[in-house]
Amino acid sequence: MCARIPAILTLLTALSAAPAWAAEAGHTSELDLVLPDLRQVVMMGVSGRSLLIFGLFVCVAGLAFGLRTFTQLRDLPVHKAMLEISELIYETCKTYLITQGKFILVLELFIGTIMVVYFGLLRGLSPFRVVTIIVFSLIGIGGSYAVAWFGIRVNTFANSRTAFAALEGKPYPCYAIPLRAGMSIGTLLISIELLLMLLVLLFIPRDLAYACFIGFAIGESLGASALRIAGGIFTKIADIGSDLMKIVFNIKEDDARNPGVIADCTGDNAGDSVGPTADGFETYGVTGVALISFILLAVPSPEVQGSLIVWLFAMRVMMIVASVLSYAINEGIQSARYSTAAKMDFEAPLTFLVWLTSIVSVAITYVASFLLIGNLGDGSLWWKLSSIITCGTLAGAIIPEVIKVFTSTNSAHVRECVEASKEGGASLNVLAGLTAGNFSAYWMGLVIAGLMGIAYLVSLTGLGATMADGRPLMLAPAVFAFGLVAFGFLGMGPVTIAVDSYGPVTDNAQSVYELSLIETIPNVKQEVKKEFGFDIDFEKAKDFLEENDGAGNTFKATAKPVLIGTAVVGATTMIFSIVMALTHGLTENLSQLSILHPPFLLGLILGGAVIYWFTGASIQAVATGAYRAVEFIKANIKLEGVEKASITDSKRVVEICTQYAQRGMFNIFLTIFFSTLAFAFVEPYLFIGYLISIALFGLFQAVFMANAGGAWDNAKKVVETELRMKNTPLHEATVVGDTVGDPFKDTSSVAMNPIIKFTTLFGLLAVELAVSLGQQSPHATHLLAVGCFLISTIFVYRSFYRMRIKSV
Repeated sequence: MCARIPAILTLLTALSAAPAWAAEAGHTSELDLVLPDLRQVVMMGVSGRSLLIFGLFVCVAGLAFGLRTFTQLRDLPVHKAMLEISELIYETCKTYLITQGKFILVLELFIGTIMVVYFGLLRGLSPFRVVTIIVFSLIGIGGSYAVAWFGIRVNTFANSRTAFAALEGKPYPCYAIPLRAGMSIGTLLISIELLLMLLVLLFIPRDLAYACFIGFAIGESLGASALRIAGGIFTKIADIGSDLMKIVFNIKEDDARNPGVIADCTGDNAGDSVGPTADGFETYGVTGVALISFILLAVPSPEVQGSLIVWLFAMRVMMIVASVLSYAINEGIQSARYSTAAKMDFEAPLTFLVWLTSIVSVAITYVASFLLIGNLGDGSLWWKLSSIITCGTLAGAIIPEVIKVFTSTNSAHVRECVEASKEGGASLNVLAGLTAGNFSAYWMGLVIAGLMGIAYLVSLTGLGATMADGRPLMLAPAVFAFGLVAFGFLGMGPVTIAVDSYGPVTDNAQSVYELSLIETIPNVKQEVKKEFGFDIDFEKAKDFLEENDGAGNTFKATAKPVLIGTAVVGATTMIFSIVMALTHGLTENLSQLSILHPPFLLGLILGGAVIYWFTGASIQAVATGAYRAVEFIKANIKLEGVEKASITDSKRVVEICTQYAQRGMFNIFLTIFFSTLAFAFVEPYLFIGYLISIALFGLFQAVFMANAGGAWDNAKKVVETELRMKNTPLHEATVVGDTVGDPFKDTSSVAMNPIIKFTTLFGLLAVELAVSLGQQSPHATHLLAVGCFLISTIFVYRSFYRMRIKSV
């Protein structure tokens, strides 16, 4: 059985068991698979290798675009008072990231140990290959970490420049600067990820490239999980700690005397910038590696393998071009419409950009596929594969539209939260938000199921057809279809990241404006007029910054389900692969994939239990940390005789946030790590049920929590901007709802994505480890299952009893 279970790269995607033709070719293990010679692939008159070398230049151009935009943002005009605040935010972000980097390396020791045991001791790989896998896992971690660092630097440039540009009293710069920052991050992120993968594909020996991809994927997954989960805990500790001061002391939002505000700004970057950036990097990388794995394992013909791999990477290159082109077109249109406008709907141009990019990407998908693989198979494969990708690409535009129904400042659900608060206070506000979240999960489920269903139907139209030599074009074509849907979800990569990154910039911009005390600086109007050449309009500036923050909230909310959906679609295909393996292509043991097989049913129950534990553990870390932050702020805030909180007090709040983020993350990671090993060691079919449950419970829990939180967040924004009722009982009620929603939308929900992927990825490795050990000693696996489970319960215990709020 062990030889039939997908090895570590199979962990990354939808793969079936190694087919008979692979064994005949001498493949004793998936780890021994060799990439096809891309020089033998000819497309449009040139070799596949030459085409992908051209792709390297596109990646370099993407990097140049990102870096050029970075320097343009840095060089934008900004008042020194605002610059001082944004640099302080960056310094605290740096401290946080350095601390997190050390923490991730500690977690790598756990994963590295399992890799050495499995690959080195059980599978007998040479020390060189084992070291290669570990080195590339460090490269994967480094990639996630580097793009996260770049993201906070860009955003902390953009926040002060946006705040300053707003002083002119025109809305367009408030929109253009955050979006430019987001495109810089998104384009550079995708370009780096694709560049690294192309370098491995083109310049690492073909018999070693597979091991490099293995390590790269594992490192990406670990780095993204740690940064996403810890960042989510950090940001909501700071946000709640800062927001509650508005009620306790009846002070304004982002009051400079509140030492929690700097921590809140740092958290906006740690949670809403660092987390999504690292998560996006991992998602794009793992999806690409996964599809390569499927092609190598499930496509018999080396010629077809090479053509599909070249096509796959060519499509990824073209998607960078599509996003940058769409951004350029959109900016030309929006500049003509709004550059001199006195008022604008900040959500409208972002919506237009998303749909434009989707349409352009779909068009390029069909054209490029026709040119590259028009003659592959029976001549119809190009449009079938393009149609499957399109299901995912359109999802990148359809899902945001569905989510806006529940989270936009103009949505009926958000208005319901406001109306409910007028008479029912915080209680009815919370109930209205819970309603929005539950309704949104229903519609998101229909959208994802519908798109995957269409892809499945297309896969039945000949993707598994028999070729002239009697071999199938590919095995398990539905699996490949699901993988391509996930690929299509990510088709608008730079733009998806851009609209997600828009939110933390707009949030920080509003804070920078308040913290700079720009309105109180003597002769500031004359100074700005003389140095920058425009007249200040404070009232319009504040209005535009607040309205734009609402748009940022909405589009942060719309980007989350895209990544969550990708995780679930990817997990679905990964789980299907191990089902194919364990059942020898659905020919044996099918009765064990049923609720009539008790271990399978128990696995379904256990997966749901772990998702709900994770939700509680992550919220508990936020609640305890927020309690300590509030405790410190209340004891040290000075409202008389000072204009700003001391830097020392502000940094202390950041330390509290970091401390509880790391404590929470450590408990969560080790519980997931040891639970995965424990359930895999018990029984393979129990573990399949566990993985299915993790994906499905995780999907609906994540969507429910993200959109409930988004509704509460923008309900507060409506009260602040449209109704102008700050510091009223209505405002207090919506602030309470927002603080409930904070860990919903920015901690527990967003962390489901890396949790689902990491559990499935590491879990499939654990299954193969368990089967290998079980062949030698069945009793040993059961003893290990008990041992790992007991260790996991220690950290479950710690996630509450060592994290709960206690008197000190």
